[in-house]
Amino acid sequence: MKDLANRVEIVEGDITKQKVDAIVNAANNSLLGGGGVDGAIHRAAGPELIKECKTLGGCPTGQAKITRGYKLPAKFIIHAVGPVYRNGRYNEPELLANCYRNCLRLAVENNVKTIAFPAISTGAYGYPLAEATRIAMKETKAFLEKDKTIEKVVFVCFGKQTYETYKRIFTEIFGD
Repeated sequence: MKDLANRVEIVEGDITKQKVDAIVNAANNSLLGGGGVDGAIHRAAGPELIKECKTLGGCPTGQAKITRGYKLPAKFIIHAVGPVYRNGRYNEPELLANCYRNCLRLAVENNVKTIAFPAISTGAYGYPLAEATRIAMKETKAFLEKDKTIEKVVFVCFGKQTYETYKRIFTEIFGD
């Protein structure tokens, strides 16, 4: 269990500044940029990103697609489309879990050793933070238990409340 926990890091900060192989973008279905983390990543990566995204034909909710990182420190951006939260009865937990599974699968397929995630769907999409964090942690733990390829998963939290929630639920899921 300790070994698994050592492969996960939680930081408060800006995902566009992370020195990892891939960062995850909490994208919308068009993949053409938006608000929040999506807009910040598009701005930081530069105009080449939008050009590449236009060739991808969008992305269904729960799925993920990969692009180059362009002007970011990360070599890749994995664009994951999380669900808009309605009341939890529209398959939102499974769709969010699929985001994490698909991002981690794409990471392995592209020889990514280090990956950084934002709190997918917890901003404008309204997913309750603790529920979304629990899904992120459970899916990450399950993946890391089966696959040794990824050396480090970093959860990049925007703001103290998100950071504190991630720390608390990390301890719940991974132990001390």
